[in-house]
Amino acid sequence: MQSFFSRAWERKKTLIFLAVLVLTFTILGMCFLDSPAVYEYHLSICDSYLTEICFSDTNVFLIFLQRAGGCALLAALILVGSIHPVALLLPIAVLIFRAFTFGGSLYVFFDHYGISGAMVSIIIYIPNHLLTDALLVITATLTFGRAFRFCFTPSDFWDLLRDFLTILVMIAFIYLAEMILLLALFHPIGKIL
Repeated sequence: MQSFFSRAWERKKTLIFLAVLVLTFTILGMCFLDSPAVYEYHLSICDSYLTEICFSDTNVFLIFLQRAGGCALLAALILVGSIHPVALLLPIAVLIFRAFTFGGSLYVFFDHYGISGAMVSIIIYIPNHLLTDALLVITATLTFGRAFRFCFTPSDFWDLLRDFLTILVMIAFIYLAEMILLLALFHPIGKIL
């Protein structure tokens, strides 16, 4: 796991570029909510987060599997960019869409739901999203480093698989922490299984 982070740190310029890209589109997501359709889209995301995750009757383990599986899919899409330089558009598109949606949803949590939305977003939504986005930015950094030297050899595929498994472990820890917070704050203990 240490080599995972050290390889990303070796590519500081790419890491900083992607982090600034995510921050920029998060801010743009907060700013461009003038259209009723865009506001409704972000409102539906916030509603589904509250009803299907925070105040859901679904057991917490299933929520954990759904959320971790969705993030694993995003990480896999980002890693697909490793196979060719043209495919690097995919990680950028994933990061931009995720950041724009995060910014808009954050605005809606505070604007539409008031203090209760602010509490939910500060306690669960923001930390979880920031950790996941940091992991996806690191994954994209590694993808940018690998795309220009990927040769379709078995060793390249094993390196890709090793990185994906490392990412899966980190995703599991992030969403396990979310599951524990959901149990502590919103779900009764009987909703574990």
